Amino acid sequence: MGKRELEFTDYTNFEVEHFPVKGLSQRVIAQIPGSPVATRILQFKPGTDTSPNGVQIHDFWEELYIIEGSIIDLELNEEFKAGAVACRPPGMKHGPWISPTGCKIFEVRYYAKGQ
Repeated sequence: MGKRELEFTDYTNFEVEHFPVKGLSQRVIAQIPGSPVATRILQFKPGTDTSPNGVQIHDFWEELYIIEGSIIDLELNEEFKAGAVACRPPGMKHGPWISPTGCKIFEVRYYAKGQ
């Protein structure tokens, strides 16, 4: 899906894409084709555990806002709840995560000059 002009619409109008990790899915609002640059809603169903993915490290920026629910970072042993935000620069280690009660996150991924 490419980036396109879009006026307000319900996020549920976007297709659900599932990951190999059971309970983890996304709805991509916009993405630059062939690139990880995207805006998406990431959804953890109750009980989702991303341990099989291990610790994540990317070469792009991630900015996130927890809309509802919570996730627990297993490396930090810390829970993050609705209303929390994160800004992860390229190379920052994060995760894996579990979400005992479920979680919905708004995420923007991008590259920036002078990273």
